[in-house]
Amino acid sequence: MSETNHELKQIVADHVVIEVTDAISGQTFHRTFPISYLETSSMVRLIGEDLQGNQSEIVFYTSFGMKKLEDLTGHGIDYDPCGTHKE
Repeated sequence: MSETNHELKQIVADHVVIEVTDAISGQTFHRTFPISYLETSSMVRLIGEDLQGNQSEIVFYTSFGMKKLEDLTGHGIDYDPCGTHKE
């Protein structure tokens, strides 16, 4: 399979680079942090350490991910997409 035909399913990295532009001076700054990064169609997950060295994690869900989560927990729309489910 050629690289151009490869469908990217997730993005994984062992660090992140933050770029910010100061609102007052207009200067742009780049910082690199040792944060584990995982991005899929459903969410972005960041894992790092707090000041005591304990693992800390934050997850941001996409609207697609929220719909899947709602459906998995029984709070989504009640429908049968393939027409094979019985009550």
